[in-house]
Amino acid sequence: MARVKRGVTSHAKHKKTLDAAKGFYGRRKNTIRAAKAAVDKSMQYAYRDRKNKKRTFRALWIQRLNAAVRECGITYSRFIDGLTKSGITLDRKVLSEMAIHDPAAFKAVVEKAKSALPAVAAAA
Repeated sequence: MARVKRGVTSHAKHKKTLDAAKGFYGRRKNTIRAAKAAVDKSMQYAYRDRKNKKRTFRALWIQRLNAAVRECGITYSRFIDGLTKSGITLDRKVLSEMAIHDPAAFKAVVEKAKSALPAVAAAA
């Protein structure tokens, strides 16, 4: 039985890793051992940051909403409470976009949320 030489598969694996390391600095871009470590670490960062991106955007939407509803004389937490009590099911991304691009409609949503709150809490 003939022996199997694995040069082709090794070169293919190395090429895949080096292609993924394109743009890295120093030996990390052209030495397979350094490139493999760098690519593996970059994949870990990419996986982690795909999760973190969702958190970051949610925090941004909340900050925008808080600023927008304070101009209408209510806090963010009271606004969200009013939305749930009035049965409005718009998510924070849509509300944030509405506050930026369609302030009149957003103001109407805020008034609807305010009216769903108890009168004593809305005045306080």
